[in-house]
Amino acid sequence: MRCQDCLGRIALRPRSVLIIFTLALFVAPAAIAQMVPALSGPNQAMGEIPAAPMPKWIVDDIRKMRAYPDQPPVIPHSIEGYQLSVNTNRCLSCHKREFTQGSGAPMISVTHYMTREGQMLADVSPRRYFCTACHVPQADVRPLVDNKFKDMSELGFKPAGSE
Repeated sequence: MRCQDCLGRIALRPRSVLIIFTLALFVAPAAIAQMVPALSGPNQAMGEIPAAPMPKWIVDDIRKMRAYPDQPPVIPHSIEGYQLSVNTNRCLSCHKREFTQGSGAPMISVTHYMTREGQMLADVSPRRYFCTACHVPQADVRPLVDNKFKDMSELGFKPAGSE
């Protein structure tokens, strides 16, 4: 008699596991969906919002002080309409080594003529060809974040050998 009770319990176990699994499969996602807040926010009526005015570019051709060593210099003139593609780079028509004397523009750094391994090239390195990847024009706008940077000289440090 005792063995019959064991067989009855064993026969019920897989069926009850199947029922619990089915309930968890359909009920759990609904419960979780109620706990997670909507990501899109409340529905808003579609309307026109006026755009902020475009910032004015600083185009005074005065070189700006760099904020840190090795910072790419900002572009102090307008680059509106400059063509910068695989075939054409208008920046190089003034800033390339052989054109700087006629244009009066500063020459691009000699590092722009080097490979990653430090070997000198006769022309601008392909990885330095797209100037606006690092150099940007400066807009006359309020900074998004307050700048609390202090140069080492402002912190009271003196250059080595000055004592």
